This record gives sequence, structure tokens and C-alpha cells, in this order.
Amino acid sequence: MDRERDDAPRGLPRFALGPVAGLAAVFTVVLTALSGRYGYHRDELYFLAAGDHLAWGYVDQPPLTPLLARAATALFGDSTATLRVPATLAFVAVVFVVALIARELGGDRRTQVLAAGLAGLGGQPLAVGHMVSTAGFDLLAWLVICWLVLRLLRTGDGRWWLPIGLCVGVGLLNKYLVALLVVALLTAVLAVGPRRVLRSPWLLAGTAAALAVAAPNLWWQADHDWPQLTVADGISTDDGTENRILFVPEQLIYLSPLFVPVWVAGWLRLWRDPALRWARATAVAYPLLCGLVLGLGGKGYYAVPLLVVLLVAGCEPVLAWTRRHGRTWPVVAVVLTIAVNAMVTLPVLPPSALAVPMALNKEQGEQVGWPALADATAKGWSAIPERERARAVVFTQNYGEAGALDRYGAARGLPRPYSGHMSYADWGPPPDSADGPVLLVRQEDADGIERYFTGCRRVARVDNGHGVENEEQGAAVVLCSGTTEPWSRLWPSLRHYY
Repeated sequence: MDRERDDAPRGLPRFALGPVAGLAAVFTVVLTALSGRYGYHRDELYFLAAGDHLAWGYVDQPPLTPLLARAATALFGDSTATLRVPATLAFVAVVFVVALIARELGGDRRTQVLAAGLAGLGGQPLAVGHMVSTAGFDLLAWLVICWLVLRLLRTGDGRWWLPIGLCVGVGLLNKYLVALLVVALLTAVLAVGPRRVLRSPWLLAGTAAALAVAAPNLWWQADHDWPQLTVADGISTDDGTENRILFVPEQLIYLSPLFVPVWVAGWLRLWRDPALRWARATAVAYPLLCGLVLGLGGKGYYAVPLLVVLLVAGCEPVLAWTRRHGRTWPVVAVVLTIAVNAMVTLPVLPPSALAVPMALNKEQGEQVGWPALADATAKGWSAIPERERARAVVFTQNYGEAGALDRYGAARGLPRPYSGHMSYADWGPPPDSADGPVLLVRQEDADGIERYFTGCRRVARVDNGHGVENEEQGAAVVLCSGTTEPWSRLWPSLRHYY
């Protein structure tokens, strides 16, 4: 008999359904209670706008997250709390999947509950569980794939390739980053085994399933000259050096600095434990993934899902350690992690106190001040004579500003905004008959955009009222007399991907 198959455990412990469900319920209550405390994130405003322009793809993303945003508001109503229902559900699903991964690695009920709790308390999972983001659904997709791959490796049953392929396809409809996970896992299995699973004809079936699910978006991207590659290149060019410098420190803090010993123990367990020889590829996949992300200049959080798998694997050694040395220090570590991660990732502080958490998580500040931006824009609009407003245009520098005006502008008497940023460029340009004044909304230091307009003067300034130094604090509302060329000719110059 195949020695690799002999190394796999014969059975699995019972799933700790009740305790894990209770833990998930606690997380659900906390996230739901806090979901409306600040406001929309800039990306959420963009998802809402994209949801109003449903398509098989967008310049910077596949269609799944905008579709979920559209569904949430259609089913539950139009507010931050209702929009975030899918994010909360995805987070709850992550808690269950993490427990299933612990079980797949032979963890008993206590180990499953500990793994689900530590993963749920991790900084990055909490941050993406609080609000709608492609990263939140990506975390769930990656972890489901990792669980299915572990089951494939443990059982040697090639039929698991089919659900793996389906999950990869769904992941591709959310974010193309899942391809990095596939490359890392396949390379790891090829390097350390069990290689027999790569010889299964079901691998081709899984590949076909992934491509079939993702095909409509891949077709859209091909038909539009692969704009996502342009966006990815912009991220790498502009932020690649910074991302590489911060990558290792971010790996240490994304879950919690106090959890580092746990996931290091998990990596060592997966690599050394003879009973888990069949799972060794997951240990190898993490450094491989890190190498891919570093090479591409990607963001450090791309590697977090595999970091969670290592954390899960480390829970059994941690429980063994506590039996020998007591629970005092682990309990202290968990309590400190709850306090720090809640402050950094969740809206528990008043907006005026966000300076410290924003040093670690600037996304906190991006949920503050959008109604104030709409107020400042309305003030600028009032400076346009009524007889000229029918030919006037509101133009914004980026999709966050445009999304805020889409959401809050109508109630303030503002027309539909236009922008050349990301997919907003596809929803424009204004008609050439709109040859009147242009109300320009831009970040404070982005005055170069004014070269496309004439007779510009600042008429208002954005102040979020909390002193939060986010990207739009101090943004300028500029009134220009017109454009240097008709909108149709100007639009290619105004379009930007990053």
C-alpha cells in the first residue's frame, strides 16, 4: 500500500458544532452591533456604485463583491449596517471553516474551538469581517480551498478536485489573487507530496470547473484588454517597494504579535509531525506564497489566509503547552489581543480618537467624513448660478469621492457625479453638451488635475469635523468655468487606473 496513504489518520474527531456555533454567535452580535457606528468605507461606496452598474467585470475587480453589495441593499435596505450583512456572514463562515481545518488536522473539540476563536480574534480577519471588501470574501474562499485540499491530501480521493475547482472558480469571480494560492499549493505538493493526487484525472475536471465558473469574467477582461493587469501593475509600480519593506513586519502583526508563537509552532508541527506528513505541503506553501507576493510587490495581507492555516495547526501544541505550564500567559495574551485588535480594527473608539489606530490600520479613517464631503460639494454647487446648472458637471478625482456623492449627493440637490477613476471612467463621460461650469472635487495635493479645466478657484474645503487625517480631509472643492476640450476628447486623459 502507498506509504503516503498509510501516514494519514484513519478517522476524524467529532466536530464541535455547538461550541463553535456559540463562538460564531458572539462574533455575529459584536460585528452587527458595531457595523453602523462610523460610516461607509470608500471601497464600499464604490461597490454600491458598481452594484448599480452590474457587469461581468470591472476595471479593477471581478463581479462578485459588487453583486453581493447590490443584493444586501436590495434585501435588507440601504444603510451601512445592512450592507455589511454579507461581510458578517462571511466572517461567521470563516469561523466554522477554521474549526473544520483544525478537525482535518486531527484536532479534538477543544482544539477546534481554540482555533476558531484565535482566528476570529486575528486583526486582519476582524478588519475584513467588519466591512464589505474583496479581501473578506477572499479570506473565506482561500480557507475553504485549504480545507478541501487538506481533505484531498488526507484521503487521497481525487474526487475532491472537483469541489476545489468550483471554489477556485468562485474565488476568481471575487479576486484573481486566488491564483497565487493555487500556484503555491500545487508547487508545494509537487515538491513534498503526496504527489499521487496530481496524477488523478479529477484534477482536469477540477481545472475545467474553475475555468467554467470564472469564464464570463475572464471573457469580459479579455474583451476589455485586461484592465486588471494594468491596475495590478500600477499597484506594484507605486507601492511595490514599500510593500516589500513592510511585508515581514506585517506578517508578525496581521493576526497578532502575541499569536506569532502559535503559528510558528503550527508550521513546525506541519513540517515535523510524522502523523501529518500528508499535510506537509501546507507548511511549504506559506513561504512559497510569500515569495510570490514579494516578487510581485503585492500587499502583505495577501498571505494571511495561509497564515491562519498555520495558526490552526499550532493550536494543538499550544494546548499541550498549557497543560504543562498553566493557562495564565495564554489567557493574558488573548485578553491583550482582544483589546488591541478591537481598537485597531473595529469602530469602538470615537472618531476623534482614531489617530493611534490609524497608524496601524488607515482603513479606520476611511469610514469617516463622507457626508461632510457631500456637504462641501453642495456648498460649491450653490456658487453656480441656477441658469448654468443644467450644463454644469460635478467631477471627482477618485472613486471614493464619486461614490460618496452618488450616495449622499441627491439629498443635497447635487447631480450625478463623474470620475475618470477605475470603472467610473466606463460610466462616463459627461455629454459634450455639458459645456458649462465644472465643480471639481479633489484631494488637497492633487491640483495637477486642474490643467484640464479653465478659470478654476477654490470655493470650499472638506472638513470631516473629527480631525481624522484621512485621504479626503482638507480636500478641495474647486469651481472651474469649463473644460479645455469637449468631454469626449478630454476623457482619455482624465481616465486613470490607480
